[in-house]
Amino acid sequence: MKILSDLGVIIGITLMYSAPLMYTSLGGVLSENAGVVNIGLEGMMTIGAFAGATVAYFTQNPWLGFLAAGLAGGFLALLHAIACVTFTADHVVSGIAINFIGPGLSIFLTKIFFDGAAMTLPLDLNHKIPRPLNRFFSSISISNPILKKIFNFLNSIFNQYATVYIAFLLVLAVWFLLYKTKIGLRIRSVGEHPRAAETLGVNVYKIKYLAVILSGVLAGFGGAAMSIAVISNYRAALISGQGFIALAAMIFGKWRPQGAMWGCLLFGAAQGLVVHLGGTDLEISSQLLAMLPYIITLVILMGFVGEARGPAANGVPYEKN
Repeated sequence: MKILSDLGVIIGITLMYSAPLMYTSLGGVLSENAGVVNIGLEGMMTIGAFAGATVAYFTQNPWLGFLAAGLAGGFLALLHAIACVTFTADHVVSGIAINFIGPGLSIFLTKIFFDGAAMTLPLDLNHKIPRPLNRFFSSISISNPILKKIFNFLNSIFNQYATVYIAFLLVLAVWFLLYKTKIGLRIRSVGEHPRAAETLGVNVYKIKYLAVILSGVLAGFGGAAMSIAVISNYRAALISGQGFIALAAMIFGKWRPQGAMWGCLLFGAAQGLVVHLGGTDLEISSQLLAMLPYIITLVILMGFVGEARGPAANGVPYEKN
């Protein structure tokens, strides 16, 4: 039954670490389906992590912090949209600039708000994102040893932070938005053939702005899911490459929300395996364990994704006739 217990722990950690990536990857799905490459998700995720932890600490309300993180990510996304959509700047160059602005602004503001410290003060358990099912699982007492192990297995999997459940609901919401609504059709048409969309009366600039800003809001939520729920504070190394992993998950998922979800779960599973192996008696280098999630992601992308083709006009500057 120890295998069952270990499996439950790995799955639980997988879900916990996958949720922040899901938010960010869904943001990439929206932006790139509208034809705007957004490699600045890392910077938007970072500013979201800072804003979420800071507002949650000072207001003692994690949900206000979560919303503030979305607004902060949306603000950086607005800068990206202005550069790429209005001024037709190179999308990659603008994204790189956002990835410098996000961490730099975050650490600068952290030193201002926290008396020169390089990290925010930690949140206590009462002011973190709650676990909706925690009261249910803690109220049940089981004496049978076999049933107790099964119960602990279920507890490890389903007793998650609310941000995990919201992330899965957003996958469904973004899928519905893109493939079942008129606005979703317009987003995809702008990403495939903006001039044809323009001849049909679609405001291409407005759609691109909407998609890019929403991508920043979702990336901000991803940062807050990490800094408020998982870690409970912000520090400079908190978002270290996770925005790029979310982009890789989006490519793995062929620019579809459900595919991006599976890519994020893959990385989360690698992270869960690393955490589990770090707690065993196996003598494995900590540096090697830290590399493992990124190595697994690269191997999957190189070996199993194949030729990934995004929207036809993705990354192409658009100027109205």
